[in-house]
Amino acid sequence: MIRWIALGALAAGAAQADIRAAEYLEPTGAYGHYVVPGGEYAQLSFELDDGARLTTKAEAGVYEDTAPRLVDIDGDGSPEVISVFSYFNAGPAIRIWDETDGQISLLAEGDPIGTRFRWLAIIGAADLDGDGQIEIAYVDRPHLAKTLRVVRVDGDSVTEVANFSGVTNHRIGEPDIAGGIRDCSDGPEMILASASWSELLAITFDGSFQATVIGADTSRPAFADAMTC
Repeated sequence: MIRWIALGALAAGAAQADIRAAEYLEPTGAYGHYVVPGGEYAQLSFELDDGARLTTKAEAGVYEDTAPRLVDIDGDGSPEVISVFSYFNAGPAIRIWDETDGQISLLAEGDPIGTRFRWLAIIGAADLDGDGQIEIAYVDRPHLAKTLRVVRVDGDSVTEVANFSGVTNHRIGEPDIAGGIRDCSDGPEMILASASWSELLAITFDGSFQATVIGADTSRPAFADAMTC
């Protein structure tokens, strides 16, 4: 169920326009988790292709992430925005935003983890299993639970499809998220590290997970090489 949303500084003159870019603004220490240096924000800003800029102001939490992601989730030819919002009391949840008649609206939101000072690190979004629907993949608590979760937008909710334990994509204090989703002509693969950071993995999903060890180097250059096939 969608919760506590504040929309501010909305552009006047509602006209159909696509989201061209999005960014987090106004770094804040109001939450104080600090697992991502400088990664907590009080605003999320959208730029439309007609030049309008729209902004959402965080309430009851902060945006806790490295960057918002633009993906056409519903297949309408224009991108939605994937963000991570951390509630002060309930921790992080995925939020999906869309543009309607010149204004930004919250399309869907997942359930928060339930505990403050936990985090989820987005891997990416793609049609992972070839069924024509876009899945979102993330690591749930990359420093603790180290669980890959695949979810889909279902109405105004974000619903889990499957999960796979024993992987990660972030260490406390790193400014970025390692890996992502690549497609080297054989379909989407999620590039992650094993829970111990001892193996570099390529993981596919076709209703079940298949993990392949592609190296022992889990440095950022090794991740970058893996992402370029």
